Amino acid sequence: MTLKVIQWATGSIGSASLECIIEHADLELVGCYVHSDAKVGKDVGELIGREPIGVLATNSIDEIVAMEADAVMYSPLVPRRKEVIALLKSGKNVVTPLGWFYPDQTEMDIMEPICIESGVSLHGTGMDPGAITEVLPLILSAMTSGVTFVRGEEISDIRGYASVDVVRDIMLFGATPEVAKNGPMMDLMDAGYRQSLMMITDTLGLPRESLRIERTLDVAVATQEIDTPIGIIAPGLVAGEKFYWDAYVGDHHAARVGVTWLMGEEHMDPDWNFGELGERFDIEVRGLPDTVLAITSWHPVDMEQAMTRNPGIFATAAHVVNAIPYVCAAEPGIRTSVDLPMVAGRAHRKLLQG
Repeated sequence: MTLKVIQWATGSIGSASLECIIEHADLELVGCYVHSDAKVGKDVGELIGREPIGVLATNSIDEIVAMEADAVMYSPLVPRRKEVIALLKSGKNVVTPLGWFYPDQTEMDIMEPICIESGVSLHGTGMDPGAITEVLPLILSAMTSGVTFVRGEEISDIRGYASVDVVRDIMLFGATPEVAKNGPMMDLMDAGYRQSLMMITDTLGLPRESLRIERTLDVAVATQEIDTPIGIIAPGLVAGEKFYWDAYVGDHHAARVGVTWLMGEEHMDPDWNFGELGERFDIEVRGLPDTVLAITSWHPVDMEQAMTRNPGIFATAAHVVNAIPYVCAAEPGIRTSVDLPMVAGRAHRKLLQG
């Protein structure tokens, strides 16, 4: 049965999600919410550089809420709980890369009754947090006896991130170390990465009362001028950032999730670089035996691809979109990646035609 899907927002992930929904053999795009007045009334196909598909964009939340659909892929720049609640109360399942990966009890107490009363589910996943910091580490842990350490980490050239304003004004690249360390990014990222860490430690069976959670932000500064998409970064200003969330059992380091972002590899103190494998996503499980995996194909090969068809953005969108049939089939409630069956992709439409 084909499921009717609405896309909420058309930023980088939202635009990639539209392509994934259109190409998915079990999904039908029936609506699209946009923030920009300039996009209202435009055919969604044309908004993403395709032929018209007969679905027009709207900026009316009431229109989206009233629309008949099975699910909403919710990917605005900033999530708003009241919007998600409105979608759930309208009888639509919600999938999103922006939270609810593994909610704490307070959030469960708010959202779970709404899902159950409305007969729908809410599921958060994506790339990082998501596949890299939760799903793949746990899947690979099945190959190890006596797990002692798990790590999921992104290592990326932040020059390839399409939103210059976010990199400059929220991540605070190009700021002083003191300003960057006191900026909003750690708190903005905390809920997602903390949930990833707790999903890992809970699923591995580590008792919460024995855990100590620490989070850290380290920065590197330019040693000479660095020309970047946000402008020249002067010596002494931030050109690299490392965010980590770590779980300890006593003195034992049990798990780490996080991200390393660099403005290239030159003229930095400390002398951080991408290493021999370059940009990548690292997954590490230690035990008997160890499993170490580096995924290098989800990073763009050059800046043109980074700004147009970034494979990491598409991987994020695809992971969320591919979860839609599983979420729609699930029992009502908040459904995490450890609650759902293994989420898989769907064969290309051209392979299903005969």
